[in-house]
Amino acid sequence: MKPTRYLPLVLLLTLFFGALPAAVQYLYEPAAVEEQGVQVDSPVVMYSTQWCPYCSKARAYFERHKIAYVEYDIEASAQNRAQFQALNGRGVPLILVGDKRMEGFSVQSFEALLK
Repeated sequence: MKPTRYLPLVLLLTLFFGALPAAVQYLYEPAAVEEQGVQVDSPVVMYSTQWCPYCSKARAYFERHKIAYVEYDIEASAQNRAQFQALNGRGVPLILVGDKRMEGFSVQSFEALLK
């Protein structure tokens, strides 16, 4: 048996089970928020990367709810990376709303941050 014979199957299973938790969270996102809209009184700033799935989810959420935000890709420039490090950022996305902050993204956590 050649070990490369099973490589496509292993990759497919890894992709499936790796993406499953994100897909479940996306499917069970509260729909009531879309009806009410989200009120943001302070500017929203997000430090992110292009490959981060939670950054993509945050972008989609902001666009869907028409939330204006400024995004800094920490891999696109040394200045963005330095700002991220100055904020003691440990993971992306790092989201700032006024003087409040959160690392990572979930709808529930972001809405709790706004309260």
